[in-house]
Amino acid sequence: MAEEEILLDAVLEAMNSGEVLEDYPLHRRGACCLLLGITGEGRPLHIVCTTGQPLLIIITVYEPKPPKWATPKERRSKT
Repeated sequence: MAEEEILLDAVLEAMNSGEVLEDYPLHRRGACCLLLGITGEGRPLHIVCTTGQPLLIIITVYEPKPPKWATPKERRSKT
């Protein structure tokens, strides 16, 4: 988050409008999911967080962009 200058307040804003893009119920480190949320300033954020625990743990946060992402919702094809 620090590397991309993402503040915790922005993450919480994005989580409020978030939608689950990918669900990883059998991840080797525990059930988690990838959320896409938009901050109040319109910045898209991807948030990976736990889903199988009573306490929410934010694992990582980043802004989706090329080369890995074509759009905030779509991965770039591996051709």
